Amino acid sequence: MTNSSRAPDRAARFSALYRATYADLVRFAQRRVDHSQAEDVVAEAFLVAWRRLDDLPKQAEDARAWLFGVARHTIMNSRRGSDRRRALAVRLATSVSTATDGAADLVAQQIDLAAAWNLLSEVHQEALALAVLDELTAPQAAVVLGISPVAFRLRLSRARRALRAHLDHRPQPTLAPASVTERHSS
Repeated sequence: MTNSSRAPDRAARFSALYRATYADLVRFAQRRVDHSQAEDVVAEAFLVAWRRLDDLPKQAEDARAWLFGVARHTIMNSRRGSDRRRALAVRLATSVSTATDGAADLVAQQIDLAAAWNLLSEVHQEALALAVLDELTAPQAAVVLGISPVAFRLRLSRARRALRAHLDHRPQPTLAPASVTERHSS
């Protein structure tokens, strides 16, 4: 059997699976995530199913359960990413609130960093969080994201560049009013 003769079988099997499970999978996802995210979860589950079609159980009910497992795994990954982003926001807020009076510049830098962080895309936040907050090496972070270590290093480099660009475009502090007052009084 050649690959070209298997392609219609694969497509037909996937189509049958899609028709048989799509509505159930959408309802499964809608019970667990916001309705706007449910379609993304289902799309991810079917993408995994297409890639791993040969690994799918042969029985329709078993394949349906397998798809639910993929959808659940996708939801859990999304929640872990959200939890990491919230944890970072808490860490940034905590570090800002514990600064001393003499550390006004540090506080300003942390506020700028928090603002710049919020301007980053989720992909860039994820790469930076894995490297800095989770202290994963590039090969470990690559496994988490399901990409190669080279692709992760590239993504991390772009994330650092984007963060630096956001920090560089922050408004610069103006001169302190006290120095202006001194000029007028002398």
